[in-house]
Amino acid sequence: MVSYDQIIIGGGLSGLAAGIRLARFGFKVLILEKHTIPGGLNSYYFRQGRLLETGLHAMTNYAPPGSKSAPLNRLFRQLKLSRKKFPTHQQLRSTIYFPDHHTLSFSNDLDLLRREVKRLFPESLDRFNALVELVSSHDPFVDRPWASARDRLAAILDNERLTNMLLWPLMMYGSCNEHDMDFDQFVIMFQAVYLEGFFRPAGTIKDFLDTLLDHYRALGGEIRFRAPVKRFWISGGLVGAVLLESGEEIACRQVISTAGYPATLGFMAGDNAPAEEAARYGGRMSFVEIINVLPAECRKDLRGDETIIFYNLDEPFDYRRPEQAVNVDCGVICFPENFRDLEPGAEFQLRVTHPANYEVWKSFDPVKYAAKKQFWADRSSERVGEIIGNYREKVVYQDVFTPTTIEKFTGKVNGAIYGSPVKLKEGTTPLSNLFVAGTDQGYLGIVGAMLSGVTMVNKHIFKEN
Repeated sequence: MVSYDQIIIGGGLSGLAAGIRLARFGFKVLILEKHTIPGGLNSYYFRQGRLLETGLHAMTNYAPPGSKSAPLNRLFRQLKLSRKKFPTHQQLRSTIYFPDHHTLSFSNDLDLLRREVKRLFPESLDRFNALVELVSSHDPFVDRPWASARDRLAAILDNERLTNMLLWPLMMYGSCNEHDMDFDQFVIMFQAVYLEGFFRPAGTIKDFLDTLLDHYRALGGEIRFRAPVKRFWISGGLVGAVLLESGEEIACRQVISTAGYPATLGFMAGDNAPAEEAARYGGRMSFVEIINVLPAECRKDLRGDETIIFYNLDEPFDYRRPEQAVNVDCGVICFPENFRDLEPGAEFQLRVTHPANYEVWKSFDPVKYAAKKQFWADRSSERVGEIIGNYREKVVYQDVFTPTTIEKFTGKVNGAIYGSPVKLKEGTTPLSNLFVAGTDQGYLGIVGAMLSGVTMVNKHIFKEN
């Protein structure tokens, strides 16, 4: 039986970062990825000669190369990658859009959001500034009980509409909880989105993944694709080997799982993972995304001077899994080419994301599933068209992915992108040589996911060795 020092389950950004960190220090590392390409939730695919990105609307936690303490730059140092050779494009600006045309714009300059709060909620500006000070000084990675962000904001801001507007982008980009989010998660997202901001790499997500994978392999790391894990062989409270669905067994000293804790519990089948325990960690929030490709000449007819629009037309506001397949009354409208200094092409993309119900999508047979994808894509374009202008008849290519697509290609149970509502901040499990990294460890976003992989290696693997 072949043996490795460390096995990493999942070739997403968290797994690749953990693998690079381990390989840098001479460990024999194997990444096991069920898909045919890396990236996990942030990957890509080709249709009609077009490269379409999944997951990546924008990266959060922007920082210029000279900001040494910034999460982005700390990450690059840990991976021994050159930040100066990683060109980026910052967002133009983004907007939070609520009923009655209440809008708040923000960019990578916090002063814009301050001015917007003063414009729309002048009585709340001092309270908003107090919130910024609190967020800047709060350590969200201390292992503490879940606390309601909504309750904390109500006490600090004393303004329900402002609370809801600030929460909406952070929930859509990182909350596994319905109706609310943990205050620590809120702090992580507030820092990432409002204090640091959005950007994207100069190239595509494929270019970024290729850079990471090449770096990992150059350091001696190995990766296997089409290698889904079936279960662990467990003895004496330790994972002794990993059994693949192919029947192959691979021995190891330690395992880092980035597959999400519910799936990891499934690998610990039998006495270690009763069904009710796995159910406790299952998330409910999932999404449908519609990728629309439009000709460049359509830009002049659309509201297209923003990078991202976070819109909510529901009254009262609520972040939850809808009863029907999709809720088109709220969502995210993203123009992936609307970043500073990006040259326009002959086409541009419009990506729209809505909360969706996994159980409903799972119930459709193949024929109905295809019909419902088209039905909800049409409903989406009608609703979004009310905000940015009509584009439905101008789409030259369209693709839709659903919660079941997410589950199929990433292994995220229930298609829950943001994972379990119970976060394992320490990354430990009932098995002393098994650790969890990624979304269910508590870090969010692309930079956060990668830092999670690095942190788990530094905190647990290096400590044990």
